[in-house]
Amino acid sequence: MTGVESLYPFLYADQVDVAAVLAQVSASTVAKAREITELRQRVLAEQGERLDRCAAQMAERFAAGGRLLSFGNGGSSTDAQEVAGLFLSPGGGHRPLPALCLTNDIAVVTALTNDIGFDVVFARQLAALSRPGDIAVGLSTSGNSANLLAAFDEAARRGLLTVGVAGYDGGRMAELDSVDHLFTVPSASVHRVQEAQTTVYHVLWELVLDRLRGDNT
Repeated sequence: MTGVESLYPFLYADQVDVAAVLAQVSASTVAKAREITELRQRVLAEQGERLDRCAAQMAERFAAGGRLLSFGNGGSSTDAQEVAGLFLSPGGGHRPLPALCLTNDIAVVTALTNDIGFDVVFARQLAALSRPGDIAVGLSTSGNSANLLAAFDEAARRGLLTVGVAGYDGGRMAELDSVDHLFTVPSASVHRVQEAQTTVYHVLWELVLDRLRGDNT
């Protein structure tokens, strides 16, 4: 049996028990939904107060004219883009908040990667674009990405509020003194980690908007 056949044996069987396949899919879906719900509840229970404190500091930065700069690799880069998009276009009558994702300018990303190295692709942008009072938000499933570690160190040197979102036990991000607020998703599944991370930054976004609500009326 080939690799694909072992993953999807029902596609290659002479006779397929459709009802059995649908039952397996249904059971798997229910189990995954239960798992991510329980994981999100655990993250909220263990880190809810810290999320609120972080949101309060972020709101203070925005109110004083600060901007948010987000970054991540691979799937985390799409999350970083969503983080920036959330603050830029909050809806509900809230004013848009200045936010920029550092993975969006592919010319800059590829120039830095080609000319200097991928490890500095975010740190160099922060050095050029950030100012004291801004907010740096970095996302990683492992917490070990070298370019995120360098970015947090650069952001801290420049007086930014630094927020990390990682999986597992936080990886090397948990060892940094340059991360002001680190939120971790304690799961060995990359899928569950990324799903719960989405909830983490949506909660931060909503809490920040709640803090700034008085400025939007």
